[in-house]
Amino acid sequence: MAISLRTGALVGFALLAACEGASPDVSVAQLPPAAQLPPVDPRPANIDDSRRTAITEAVARVAPAVITVQTERVQRNAASPFDVFFGGRPNEQVASGIGSGFIVREDGVIVTNAHVVAGASKVSVALRDGTTYPATVVGEDELNDLAVLRIDAKGLPTAPLGTSRGLLIGEWVIAIGNPYGFLLGNPEPSVTAGVVSGVGRNLTGRGDGPGVYVDMIQTDASINPGNSGGPLINALGQVIGVNSSIYSPTGGSIGLGFAIPIDRTRRVAEDLLAHGSVRRPWIGVKTRQAGSLAERAGQRDSGAGGRGPLHGGAVIEQIVPGSPAAAAGLRAGDIIIRSRDRDIRNPFDWEAELLELRVGETADLTVRRGESERTVTVSVRDLPEEGAEKIAVLREMELVSLTPTIRAERGVRSAQGAVVYKVSDRVARDLGIRAGDVIVQVNRTPVTDAQQAARVLEYYSGRGPIRMFFERDGTIYSTDFYIT
Repeated sequence: MAISLRTGALVGFALLAACEGASPDVSVAQLPPAAQLPPVDPRPANIDDSRRTAITEAVARVAPAVITVQTERVQRNAASPFDVFFGGRPNEQVASGIGSGFIVREDGVIVTNAHVVAGASKVSVALRDGTTYPATVVGEDELNDLAVLRIDAKGLPTAPLGTSRGLLIGEWVIAIGNPYGFLLGNPEPSVTAGVVSGVGRNLTGRGDGPGVYVDMIQTDASINPGNSGGPLINALGQVIGVNSSIYSPTGGSIGLGFAIPIDRTRRVAEDLLAHGSVRRPWIGVKTRQAGSLAERAGQRDSGAGGRGPLHGGAVIEQIVPGSPAAAAGLRAGDIIIRSRDRDIRNPFDWEAELLELRVGETADLTVRRGESERTVTVSVRDLPEEGAEKIAVLREMELVSLTPTIRAERGVRSAQGAVVYKVSDRVARDLGIRAGDVIVQVNRTPVTDAQQAARVLEYYSGRGPIRMFFERDGTIYSTDFYIT
């Protein structure tokens, strides 16, 4: 069976990434506990002790576990009009990419960024001494920009994991990675030092893609192309974050680097190791910024006779029917101001909190309703499509039927259709579709559910061109292809 591309779409990220899955056969889901630091390697006796600092000691603990990630991607280039006239076809080229990562288990488990390995047909890992291993992608989580790799090796050095809670603004941090890869002549990682410039940073995308990074650690330690996926460590030699992105007009570091907190990284990595994917926490609310004075009037400090500064929050704009939020008694118009031990100042803080919750647990939310505050306990569940029946289509795509709950959660305009739950990289590239799209029509046949979508696509297989209509972000698109 072959699928030939006629049309497609590209979606861009707003952040400048510092660089540029398969299900694992892994039974162990737990990463090592937060750091019990190994002894520092003995240093030559002729080195002046005054040259040894907290930074040199921290680097000595972590640098042996920092690796280089090398990738290959197959890029399809459209044939020119001249070539098409003479029967030419699109050609394929192999593009190389490079990034960083660090070993978290001595049996070859590695953490890096998802964008480092996204779309890669081949991944390999080079250790500090230059030894190279083929790597398997255990799983990727694009939303958090994290991925877990595995190599067939034992007794490897590991990076001690610390915690990203309680970071001090201004404390020393060190970024370790492989900027520009082997252009520097050897696989020894590079080290840059700086301070924690900020915590809880929410970066919003400016393009068409899902470029939103929330609750990030900001640092002025230099992060350059190739640093993606490397560790950000504190002065104790503990990993506190995963270097992920930079803001820069030129592509080089200007002192605005961001790292994913290690506490979130640990949770995502454990999910990827156990399941090959991340269970996305869901309670069923849509939120927006508390913007109007009427909404924020009740948010003043109690001091100064109620004339203190205004505070924000995340206004619940919609409650998904049948959701945990509905069961807990939350209402549209409630303002979430606290969740567990996190103050919620805006919807991005709420999105960051969601990333920290775990499916199957409960969360205590403090909300303001009118002039009063109340605390409600909400169950955390999987996204509604996770429990829906999956229908396999073309052996490379899974669909679920569009239900009222899924429709409300995703803000879908169409009343019926089939949601793309999972799609292979090849089909996504050739058809221009992605997970979350809703198929609403195939040729002249409206799609009512996943089962019908499968039947219709099978019927048109081998019968000529197919035009498929799908909804994405409230807009209807179409793509033309053949199934032969």
